[in-house]
Amino acid sequence: MIKFLSVTLLFLTLVAQLPGNAQTRKPAPTTIKKKLPGKPAPAAKPKTPARPAAAAKLTGPLNGQWKGPLKLLGGQITVVITIVPLTNGTYYAALDAPQQRISRMPVEVELKGNDITLRIEQAGSSFVGKVLEGGDKLSGTWTQPGVKAPMLLERAATVQSKAAAPFRPAPPYRVTQVSFQNPSSKQHLGGTLTVPAGEGPFPAVALVSDLGPQSREVEVSGYHMFGQLADYLTRHGIAVLRFDDRGVGQSSGTYASATTADFVTDAAAAVAFLRKRPLISAQRVGLLGHGEGGNVALLAAMAGRQAPSFVVSLAGYGQPGFDVLLRQQGEIMRLIGSDAAEVKAAQDAYQRLVAIVRENPNNELARAKVATVLNSSNTGITVAMANARAVQLTSPWSRYFFDFNPISQLNKVECPVLLLNGTSDLQVPAKRNMAPLRRGLNKVTAYRIDGVNHLFQPAPAQWPLVNGVQQPTFSPEALKKISEWVAIKTQPAPARSLLKPSPAAPAKSSKATGLSLRRR
Repeated sequence: MIKFLSVTLLFLTLVAQLPGNAQTRKPAPTTIKKKLPGKPAPAAKPKTPARPAAAAKLTGPLNGQWKGPLKLLGGQITVVITIVPLTNGTYYAALDAPQQRISRMPVEVELKGNDITLRIEQAGSSFVGKVLEGGDKLSGTWTQPGVKAPMLLERAATVQSKAAAPFRPAPPYRVTQVSFQNPSSKQHLGGTLTVPAGEGPFPAVALVSDLGPQSREVEVSGYHMFGQLADYLTRHGIAVLRFDDRGVGQSSGTYASATTADFVTDAAAAVAFLRKRPLISAQRVGLLGHGEGGNVALLAAMAGRQAPSFVVSLAGYGQPGFDVLLRQQGEIMRLIGSDAAEVKAAQDAYQRLVAIVRENPNNELARAKVATVLNSSNTGITVAMANARAVQLTSPWSRYFFDFNPISQLNKVECPVLLLNGTSDLQVPAKRNMAPLRRGLNKVTAYRIDGVNHLFQPAPAQWPLVNGVQQPTFSPEALKKISEWVAIKTQPAPARSLLKPSPAAPAKSSKATGLSLRRR
């Protein structure tokens, strides 16, 4: 599902004309005949030139990651496109540019035969080209304000397969593939449960992903964000459940029709599932959410007796949904070189379209008006593109998120909360988003991790070397803070003494102590 964002002013539909590979034909067998006297030898037939072979057709949906260089005026950057097929026949896709610390930028996918169009409206950019070699390559033209260049994207797995897979010893904890039901939606969610070695019972946490349909690993360019997080926490005595989002992997349902409120019921179902598992302490089960998942976890914490015992929010939003989307659009466009006038024009157009959606609760009417505005103001956009954009802006998620206010009911959260944000996060800036959450929460601990981006990766210079190649990693500082905080908040209550306690002296500093416990 494509969840957001702004309206690009340049939708160009240039299809790269690429020659097919020459077809190799086997030579015809040679027959030797005796020359008959008085009869001339028959003239040799002219050879028919071989025709170029057509590009290999796709035998299934696109699924994987493609990467390639994008040449800009100041050099070049590596672009990574992740494409995931959904159960409703559509695609979810995202763009990453590690050098510019851009992650999970939403991408719209339009695939017709071997013709592919990728639209990155948040950046005012598009890619139009061909799917080649059965999906191993995407070749075409990249267009953004002031830039138009050829681009070749190659499937990342093709490059990785050349190197031998590293030896992976069995982890020192239990690993179980599980499935649980959301009683509200009747959908089943598939996941992986890791439980520390030993007798238990152990504290546990369920992981909730950010925007867009994600697998349980939350994989970005070879970086398994939730996989690394689950491994570390389980090695430090915390059971972890990570699960596929609706319509992804082993989970049923349709992601495209869900809202943030629906994801809250998925998170609540994960908590309920953990509380019934052996080896897990039912009174010490929490939620850890990333991005929108952080807000999902906080909403689930307002559920009274069914609420989690604690919440960890990684880069959760502290601003209204529409403000988040508008600001993200401007930041991304500036990063790719758009000038102030281009950014303002795109944001003004986006605000006009969102206003139409808000004023027209009827989807058919809203979509017709949005498509009309797009067709009249964008000479490069096709009717199909305008209609697809109109459907996106009127999706259940978009309508919900435009008016979502993450701080309106935070005073209902009674459990302890850990807020973590990275200072290099361009999508959810720490200063803008952490402060409102801290003010609204009761029992809160907050840290800003220096140099960490939205995916909680430190600067590439700090990544470890694996087989001579630097590999992206979850911030060690963030991992330590999470595990230590959860360990403190989930300590078993001390056993009551059978001896009669002596009368306690009145505590003169009780008020100050209460403040210290509630807000740090």
